[in-house]
Amino acid sequence: MKTDAKIKLDVQDELSWEPSIDETKIGVAVDEGIVTLSGEVDSFSKKLAAEKAAKRVSGVKAVAEDIIVKYPSSIDKSDTDIAKAAVEALEWHSSVPDNAVIVKVENGWVYLTGEVKWSYQKYSASNAIKNLVGVKGVSNNIKLKQTVKPVLVKDTIEEAFERSARIDAKSIVVTADGSTVTLSGKVHSIKEKEEAEKAAYRAPGVLDVVNKLKIQYYPSYV
Repeated sequence: MKTDAKIKLDVQDELSWEPSIDETKIGVAVDEGIVTLSGEVDSFSKKLAAEKAAKRVSGVKAVAEDIIVKYPSSIDKSDTDIAKAAVEALEWHSSVPDNAVIVKVENGWVYLTGEVKWSYQKYSASNAIKNLVGVKGVSNNIKLKQTVKPVLVKDTIEEAFERSARIDAKSIVVTADGSTVTLSGKVHSIKEKEEAEKAAYRAPGVLDVVNKLKIQYYPSYV
């Protein structure tokens, strides 16, 4: 079993390998496999990069993210400026349907609502605005509404897992109840757990994924 001290060192090393992050500005604390990141960065994308880096480390059970985004005063944007930029970015993004997403901005935090047919459209909306100057966070509350009836959902998802080099298909159990899919079993990291959920959402007809996957540390993956 990996100790908290070892996990902390591995997370710090992973942060140092991330080119977009100055690891000296990010604090790392670990308690029973739960990593807390703190500090200050000058963009929301760097905050996300730090979180993703920590999730890649084996032995990490969860990430509590307390990093503050603080832009230099010279490039700080008003909520109106951010909202206008977000709307324009969504309009230019080919994966986001026209007029499907509503944008609201409060103190630099962007809230997305609306309704789309596919999960990739929902997450494309977040990706379209996460790098905009002034954005301090994104809450994606876009809902999914499928018109496609789920067909062989379980088999489709299992086949997707088997094709993926980042997912251990043998350790994941897939059950489907209409448009809701439940994932159970064990994975090696938070990153693998998230990849499995994303893959499940890509299946035609899936509106909701209940992710019950548990993270189990395997010494061979150190």
